Amino acid sequence: MISERLRAARPTLAGLFAGGVFWGAQMLVSAMATLYLRNGIETSHARDLATLYFAGGSLAWLFMLPVGRFFAHRRSAETRFAAFFVTLAGGTILMTAFLFAMDYRVFYAQWHAPFGTLTWFFQLGFTGASAVYQFSVLGLPLFLPFGLICLLGTSFALAKRIR
Repeated sequence: MISERLRAARPTLAGLFAGGVFWGAQMLVSAMATLYLRNGIETSHARDLATLYFAGGSLAWLFMLPVGRFFAHRRSAETRFAAFFVTLAGGTILMTAFLFAMDYRVFYAQWHAPFGTLTWFFQLGFTGASAVYQFSVLGLPLFLPFGLICLLGTSFALAKRIR
């Protein structure tokens, strides 16, 4: 049973990469549209934000599509929808927050202790926690409302296509 689910969870490479680009583009458009409505994209970091949201969406798709397919295999349409909704939402948020935290870490690395020391581990942990907090306050709203609409549509389409 598990081996059958694992085989069913494996998407085609073309579908995986094309879907990743498409999902990343949807997250990019969501962030830029929200920024436009909020302040006319009057920020010096628009290009960096566009890259972050595109990369977060694209990489999340690569990891979360197989997970969603695993949980959706031979389930009812409602369960398939829920599987894709939860995995894509959670994965996209987590991947984008992770990429934001890594960018944050690169910036603050110049003031951190040498690699591998106990102080360095504390600095890494607190820098990462600060970045994730900052992303949750400032970055998550860029997924709304357009990202939610994209998530609903994509989850519905995947639930109908995959059985």
